[in-house]
Amino acid sequence: MGAHKLLFSELKLWTSGRGGWIARLHKGIGACGKASLSSCSPKVCIVGSGPAGFYTAQHLIKARQDVEVDIYERLPVPFGLVRFGVAPDHPEVKNVINTFTQTAKHSRCSFYGNVNVGKNVSITELQQAYHAVVLSYGAEGNRSMGVPGEDLAGVYSAKDFVGWYNGLPSCRELSPDLSCETAVILGQGNVALDVARILLSPIDILKKTDITQPALEALAESQVRRVLIVGRRGPIQIACTIKELREMVNLPDTRPDMVAADFDAVKEALKDLPRPRKRLTELMLKTALEVPGEKEQERRSKASRTWGFRFFRSPVEVLAEPSHSRIAGIRLAINKLEGSGEGAHAVLTGEVEDVSCGLVVSSIGYKSLPIDPSVPFDSRKAIIPNTMGRVKQAAGLYCSGWLKTGPTGVIATTMNNSFDTARSLVEDMDSGTLDVSAAKPGSQSISALLEKRGVKPVTFSDWEKIDNVEMKKGESSGKPREKLLTVEEMLHVAWT
Repeated sequence: MGAHKLLFSELKLWTSGRGGWIARLHKGIGACGKASLSSCSPKVCIVGSGPAGFYTAQHLIKARQDVEVDIYERLPVPFGLVRFGVAPDHPEVKNVINTFTQTAKHSRCSFYGNVNVGKNVSITELQQAYHAVVLSYGAEGNRSMGVPGEDLAGVYSAKDFVGWYNGLPSCRELSPDLSCETAVILGQGNVALDVARILLSPIDILKKTDITQPALEALAESQVRRVLIVGRRGPIQIACTIKELREMVNLPDTRPDMVAADFDAVKEALKDLPRPRKRLTELMLKTALEVPGEKEQERRSKASRTWGFRFFRSPVEVLAEPSHSRIAGIRLAINKLEGSGEGAHAVLTGEVEDVSCGLVVSSIGYKSLPIDPSVPFDSRKAIIPNTMGRVKQAAGLYCSGWLKTGPTGVIATTMNNSFDTARSLVEDMDSGTLDVSAAKPGSQSISALLEKRGVKPVTFSDWEKIDNVEMKKGESSGKPREKLLTVEEMLHVAWT
């Protein structure tokens, strides 16, 4: 008996130092104030574990000391576009994973991977189990070009192409044909430049990154030597940032190839541009028009690959080979601009230009998709109609990230917009607009539903097993990680 008492007192001492481990264990059990201190805590469920989901969770946990947050994710692995969207040669951008990991390991946060909301469990069921539901599942759809021939072999969306080299399971079979000399990328944002850089980067650079092995092998055999980055407007309206442009300018074994006429009248407009835009435009002008110094001249003369912007061009048709089985080129309409600055819009001139190429990557934007018929969705804007993250005509339902704003900005933009949604939610709790007085079962009832439906969630510690295996696999080949490429492989590692 004495030994039992001693064991119990040691267990009590251990749990008191574990940030309320027992309370965590009993989460959602019992009536208010009885079996569990936490059963009456506000329970919030977040759908999607990308930056929007994690930043929303981070702010909620910080803002209210009693809120409990559960994050549901369709894939067995967290972090969304930080894992599957950020370019392999930008490891510094992925450092936000450290912050997200701290959030996921917080005593009031739980991660449930391998749960497909809308399929394994409905939004209505989540609303019954939680005081609030935040939709943060991003933008996984592609914006269509809407031109003849876009379904031909050799045409890819940037989302799928990026997913392929970043190890997104649904893009594993993409296997793009890189046997052509010229690739055309439609769009001039940062993603377009990422794709251009990956296509043209020396293999020695790429093999030190977490790019997938199949992509690395395909790029090592690639015949692509020329990449054109096409935009419908002019140099002053380009959507990339100076950092991305500078990386292109300095990319080893490449030289820029621009059309001088595209920059007519740009010099005169410089003085009126805001500072970031002005610096970006000056770098473009220097790259396109100035005679380089001796050292740069020598570097360019030795380069075996070229890249260049093509402005005032819009796709009209993807041209097929005589067999009609794959692409032979792209027909571009030539535009002129009406208006000036950011507000300028492209108007067709009636002229067209054909460019021979064997690869077209459409980087004209991602778009969100509806998740459940019960959730309002604006299909024209491809967002959930909301006010500061509060979903219109849907009490207790919120949204953050690209689903809220459309696919714009960088990770810092998503952070601010997610914090705003979390603030709205906290305001609603504090004001009583959102009633959090009644006990809700939270993950307890959802876990029971999932079990009944044969769905086994992946916990954050399961993910850490996957993470460890990937890091070890990477280490053996001198890479930061070698990603597992199928859901089956991920689940096998998580559960063994």
